[in-house]
Amino acid sequence: MVNASIISDSGGTCVCPTNDGCIEDATYSACVDEVRNDLIISTAAISALASCLMGIFANLPVGMAPGLGVNAYLAYSVVGFHGTGLISYGQAMSAVFLEGWIFLFLSLIGVRQWLVRLMPRSLVLAIGAGIGLFIAMVGLSPSGLGVIGGNKTNFVGLGGCKASDFETGLPNFCARGVLQNPAMWLGIFLGGILTVILMLYRVRGAILIGIFIVSIISWPRPTAVTYFPHTPQGDARFDYFKQVVTFHRIDKVGNVLDYAYGHDWVSASPRKDEYKLIFCSTLYSMAKLAGLRDPVTLDFEGSTMAYCVDAFSISIGSLLGVSPVTAFIESATGISEGGKTGIAAIVTGLAFVVCVFFSPIFASIPPWATGGALVIVGSLMIRNLQDVNWDYIGDAVPAFITLIVIPLSYNLAYGVIAGILSYMTINGIPWVVTKVSNGRIVPPSYRYAEEWSVPPGGLIPRWILVLTGRAQLNEAVDDRNADIRRSSSVDTTSQEHDKGNESPTGMVEKEI
Repeated sequence: MVNASIISDSGGTCVCPTNDGCIEDATYSACVDEVRNDLIISTAAISALASCLMGIFANLPVGMAPGLGVNAYLAYSVVGFHGTGLISYGQAMSAVFLEGWIFLFLSLIGVRQWLVRLMPRSLVLAIGAGIGLFIAMVGLSPSGLGVIGGNKTNFVGLGGCKASDFETGLPNFCARGVLQNPAMWLGIFLGGILTVILMLYRVRGAILIGIFIVSIISWPRPTAVTYFPHTPQGDARFDYFKQVVTFHRIDKVGNVLDYAYGHDWVSASPRKDEYKLIFCSTLYSMAKLAGLRDPVTLDFEGSTMAYCVDAFSISIGSLLGVSPVTAFIESATGISEGGKTGIAAIVTGLAFVVCVFFSPIFASIPPWATGGALVIVGSLMIRNLQDVNWDYIGDAVPAFITLIVIPLSYNLAYGVIAGILSYMTINGIPWVVTKVSNGRIVPPSYRYAEEWSVPPGGLIPRWILVLTGRAQLNEAVDDRNADIRRSSSVDTTSQEHDKGNESPTGMVEKEI
């Protein structure tokens, strides 16, 4: 439902005949509501398929769904709010379709697994935190709680006013009544603060509880916070809500690929590639949490199949009208409860199947019910910053640039590009100086720098090694490396033991 709310802000296949975004156009708003209803079905369907495939073929306890952050990028940066962006919705889906097949090829030859391990650790952590800030900003925007809005003097200002209090011709710019919308306060207190209180006491499903409490309060019609006002748009929403259980056809977003003769959609593909590389880190994080990742090669068993499932799901998802599918960070909850195999992913997929038939309920969840959840999820993702190497400025500054540019530019791509370029520049110049001076000119704090190197393990995936008969040779090398690591560990332990038994005199002599 959160994914549907965000992507529907693009307008989908609805056409706005004017340049004002059609904020107050009842016909266009009704069309957007139909798009949102379609996207709820599409999101549940592709999440069910992808999660089950991940459990069956990769045997990983990882749920799959359209990624938060990627959907915001597609809705606000590519297609644009109500279709004001670079390309149309159909062209964006064509780019996603092509992207999936490209990633499938890259996954089969092992490139995706290898590239994601090359990213500097501090940048990966900062990107995750930046995505969290981006998601939180969406939750605070008019697409969520509506706490922030436009401002004539500053780029961003306080919002929270009713639609009747907007500036003339400037939707989401409050002329009066700032922070006086009762629906906003309902979302803040019950969808936000109450949810956090429940999380403090470790109540399972706290976020869902908050969302549904706000939704239930917003469903009665004669209230100040109703989602079904007595307007043509409100009547259409209420008629669909009363169906409760139904099977809804995805006429608005299903199979709407528009290749545009191969121009615009090809230019959009490279930008999405950057994001898929970022979200690959989620899969590695979940594998590490489940104890499945090799600490040396940073790879995990079944990675090739996992990425192939992911790539296949991306292309199928584009036919259903959704943004690229990725591993969901919420999988950590199931892993922490003991999920270590693909059974957890299959159960998640079956739960999504149930959601397909209850789409009228999920389509009637107002944006102020999910806004608080987005802010909370964003705050949880920001915890990555505690592991950033702040002791060395060469790692800290690129991480901070990445972190701050993502939400302020409202564009993930700009933040990632800024972070990578700043990292290469800031660390590349001292590296060249060090090499030219033969190690005589080194930054004084370089000893605190985060070590970066090409991870071992090779580029070629295991299935190719098996076909070429090189798997046994690599296993022998891996066994030898494991023996070396164990031997090194024993030597280190012995040295520490000897160091602990040294006499004060011996320690002084060694220091001299």
